[in-house]
Formats: sequence, structure tokens, C-alpha cells
Amino acid sequence: MSVLKIDQLHLDYPSIQDESQKTTALSNINLNIEKGEFVVILGASGCGKTSLLNIMAGFIFPTQGQALIESEQIKKPHPERGMVFQKNALMPWLNVLENVELSLKFAGVDKNTRRETSAKVLDWVGLQDFGDHYIYQLSGGMQQRVGIARALASDPAVLLLDEPLGALDAITREEVQEVILKVWQKTHKTVVMVTHSIEEALFMATRLIIMTPRPGKIFKEYNLNYGQRFLDGELAKNLKQEDSLLEIKKEILSIVEERAQ
Repeated sequence: MSVLKIDQLHLDYPSIQDESQKTTALSNINLNIEKGEFVVILGASGCGKTSLLNIMAGFIFPTQGQALIESEQIKKPHPERGMVFQKNALMPWLNVLENVELSLKFAGVDKNTRRETSAKVLDWVGLQDFGDHYIYQLSGGMQQRVGIARALASDPAVLLLDEPLGALDAITREEVQEVILKVWQKTHKTVVMVTHSIEEALFMATRLIIMTPRPGKIFKEYNLNYGQRFLDGELAKNLKQEDSLLEIKKEILSIVEERAQ
């Protein structure tokens, strides 16, 4: 059974100036995501990929169709779906440990359990020695890792990543890619990520979804294993230069350019 199911989904945004006018962001989206998959959604800016992720999170609702998790319709945000944003949205007046345990505190989890859980997930992202640091004391990549740890603290069934590495420099971006893959391997979470980077998508995904420009539709899918091969011991820099990956990258660039025209 699918963990996430998108069924005949359609999304319109009304015009601010004239509510009788609308813009179709997503059209006829059907998608089944299985437990343990690392699904990456890729497409040109404005294709609706973030809107699709926000529907999965329960932040917005489709005009038609539905999104389901474990056969239950998604109607609102829930801790079973952890979200990581491009901007980390961390609380600067709290230290790292307090930021990570915030959702657990709101859920009424006792202090000892909160601290134990937060320490565990900080270890997963390589920040086990930074719990008492404040956010301004961390680099951009470290801040994003805190955001990932915070999303993991509530033990979600699905981890949703909205351009989580888009604001990072190239070197840090590659480091955090590897951190995310190692967390995925350790936790066996179902992951859905949105990105603009073709190389990043090819390297990380077990399944890559290509979307058309607005209105967003699923145009093509690729089943991939480069991230798993990295986790099995191959070097990321070698995988990213492999002929097969570069060929798919070239094909995707052609698809995106052709569909945009």
C-alpha cells in the first residue's frame, strides 16, 4: 500500500484582482509513493512542485482530487509529515537543542524524553556537539541540518523537503546532500524533495519526477540508484561525473527546454 497517494489532483489559484479569473497550477496529478522511497520532484520555476509539496503537508488544499497518507485524506498539517523549508525558520532566541525539541514540547512530551530524542536526531545530522549553541553561531549548512533534525524529532512517516539546499554554497550543498542521504539510510523514512538542481535530483533520488511548466503535470519518471551507490561506498564526485548520469542530465535539460517552449 502507498504511504502517499495523489489522486486526480487539480489546483487553481484565484486572481487577486479578479476572483472570477484563475491560474491553474496543477492539473491531473496522479502519484503513488511507497514506503522508504526517496522521491525528488523537478521542474522549471512555476511548474507547481512546491504547491504539490504544500498539499502533501496539508498547508493548502486541492481544487479537485485528493492527497492521502496511509489511505486517510490529508486535511491539515500533522506531525506524521515533517517539513523542511528552504529558509530554516529556526527560533534565534532558542539554542539548537531547544529548537529541535520545540514540536515535542508543544505535543506535551516530558522534558527527559524531549532531550533524549533531540540529542539522538542531532547526532544523526552530525551536530551532537552543538546543542547549546545559538542559531547565529552556526553556518548556513549547520542551520539547515538543525531544521532537518527538528523535522525528524517527531518521528514523521514522511519527510518533506522544499528546496532545503537552495540557499547554500556549492560545497556546503554537496555536504548536506550526503547528510540527508545518510539520515534516509539510517531512518528508512519516506522522503519527498523539491529541487531546481538536476544534478542534485539525479544523485539523491530513487525516483525522479519531471513536471511540465504551468499547469504542472507529471511528464516523465526515472528510477535511479546513484544515492544508494554512494551509501554503499562509491564516491559522490565519481557518481556525479558518470556517463550514465550525465546522459540523463542532458536528456532532462532537453525535456525542460522543449516543454518550456
